[in-house]
Amino acid sequence: MGYKTILVHVDEAPHAPARVLMAAELALQHGAHVIGVALTGVSRFLYHNEMVDDDDPNLAQHLDVLRERARGALADFAPQLRALGLHSFEERVLDDEPGAGLALVARHADLAIVGQAVPDQRGTGPSAFPAEVLTESGCPVLVVPHTARPRGSISVTPSGIASPGAPAPGRHVLIAWNASKEAARAVREALPLLARAEQVTLAIVDADLRPAAFGDTPGEDVLAWLGRHGIEADVVMSQTPRQGLLKRPGDVGEALLALAEERGGDLIVLGAYGHSRFRETLLGGVTRTVLETMTVPVLMAH
Repeated sequence: MGYKTILVHVDEAPHAPARVLMAAELALQHGAHVIGVALTGVSRFLYHNEMVDDDDPNLAQHLDVLRERARGALADFAPQLRALGLHSFEERVLDDEPGAGLALVARHADLAIVGQAVPDQRGTGPSAFPAEVLTESGCPVLVVPHTARPRGSISVTPSGIASPGAPAPGRHVLIAWNASKEAARAVREALPLLARAEQVTLAIVDADLRPAAFGDTPGEDVLAWLGRHGIEADVVMSQTPRQGLLKRPGDVGEALLALAEERGGDLIVLGAYGHSRFRETLLGGVTRTVLETMTVPVLMAH
């Protein structure tokens, strides 16, 4: 099974074209339909609660400006996909906040592609929406670093493998395995990408802290599980520095990012802890660290 419906968030950010290019490559590989969504930022709850009066000329003018900006963000979406040879796609302009609007559409998708928060805006308002999409949609989310830029053009072989140098991730996948149900869910959602990967690494950090969960040979059952899908993987064990008098473990998120860089990983698969009321309690510490400092795309499931 592959991804048959791919949602991509389109806005005015410099790395938005890279997201669209990534969605196109994955769609070509999996024979998928792509939905490009731009949002005005006006919460749908204002309409539901009748707090917005479309007859107010000042408000109507403001809404027109917001909708025009959203349509402008989508201006290159269809031409870009057609030029890449993709013909199954649609575009939508929604009156909603980014997180809430994308989460609703993503409930009917196999994969949602969004951008990393802009560094100087993390944790407040729209910048936190990747967490909201993840926790509210039930859909795996592929987060693209804000440093990503589209490069080159996509070429796909008859077998559906993209040419080297294309920006979509998945040639060397690093799985962050902590033996949790979230990690298991992330691996299941990543199977279509793992099946196409040239190399898969199962990264296990601080296994000694949860011996009952990992078992006598950490990663052994995961390797067997992946093997039945025809996916070969290797295991890398590491331990964070133990700090202070209580010998507390170090930052696992930093350890995962360092390992991905060291081994040339171009995609991290991560099970994310979190809560539905993400504005009050954002995602767990490891997930937050990875989202804030990532330099490669991260596929997350919750």
